[in-house]
Amino acid sequence: MNPVRSSMRQLGVSLRALAVLTVLLGVVYPLTVAGIGQAALHGRANGSLVSSGGTDVGSALIGQSFTDADGAALPQWFQSRPSAAGDGYDGGASSGSNLGPLNEDLAAAVAERRAAVAELEAVVPADVPAEAVTASGSGLDPHISPEYARMQVDRVAAERGLDPARVQALVDDATQAPFAGILGLRTVNVLLLNISLAELDT
Repeated sequence: MNPVRSSMRQLGVSLRALAVLTVLLGVVYPLTVAGIGQAALHGRANGSLVSSGGTDVGSALIGQSFTDADGAALPQWFQSRPSAAGDGYDGGASSGSNLGPLNEDLAAAVAERRAAVAELEAVVPADVPAEAVTASGSGLDPHISPEYARMQVDRVAAERGLDPARVQALVDDATQAPFAGILGLRTVNVLLLNISLAELDT
């Protein structure tokens, strides 16, 4: 067989295969997966957006800070854990601090946060839970423990003039069980909890 003709034939086969695979894997497959996501998991496929009063206020998968412009905790809201992602909970800069447990800067930041939380919640520093003073690995974790949420109940209730039992009931309702009942820990999504809190005023 003529070597040139053979090479041209192989080139033609390769180009046809490239065209078919480009259409299948670059168009058909992504559209199929996106369609299945929209049909079966519409909310999750669109970012697990959370609405309040008809307005999207965040995502159930990404935490938020409930602080003032200077970073001070707003006492009428439940507080999230610290975030090392960008300026705080920046989805485009997801990361931890990458500081090791013996790093002096991290130790100083943890000590400062522990003192601030202890003062805010009127507890001794030793009672401040770990997630109140350390960021998650992603810097985006929207959850705290039920214990940390309960620690904040009296402060939030006092700031809003509410019965602490009513606020505690919100925490209980917002507490999520481990996946399948065994994987992970019980958690509270702070954004969802604060939305429930705001709805008490409406």
